[in-house]
Amino acid sequence: MTVTDTQVTWLTQEAYDRLKGELDQLIANRPVIAAEINARREEGDLKENGGYHAAREEQGQQEGRIRQLQELLRTAQVGTAPTSSDTAAPGMVLKLRYDGDDDTETVLLGSREEGSRGDLEVISPNSPLGAALLGAHVGDTREYPLPDGGSMKVSLVAAEPFRA
Repeated sequence: MTVTDTQVTWLTQEAYDRLKGELDQLIANRPVIAAEINARREEGDLKENGGYHAAREEQGQQEGRIRQLQELLRTAQVGTAPTSSDTAAPGMVLKLRYDGDDDTETVLLGSREEGSRGDLEVISPNSPLGAALLGAHVGDTREYPLPDGGSMKVSLVAAEPFRA
């Protein structure tokens, strides 16, 4: 994989610090999980030892999350939250109207980690919709490709900075 193949994840400093804290906590917890596995192993027959298997499962989940966070933080681009409204950029909450639909949809243009504490749907700037919206101003209509080969038009109704 080259540097150009790596997808950058935009994060605010606050989100980066929160994720780094979670990573540090998970790494510090490794010896506790290892001790739990050893204690459960001492209980006897591993085939029928539910505590042992549960501890191993927990270890696997934690190691997976550690790898995920390490990669995310390695490719993170830390920046300040956008302050200007009316332009679609990472870290902005966008109100969208799809062509042929009178309803609007509100989404966060950013990473799932950035919007994980809210009830907003998160749109990646690397997705077809996110890429089409980048740089759009309120009132602009953009077109993006659909998986079936067609295309969809979407209008930017409003844009405001994300507030965690």
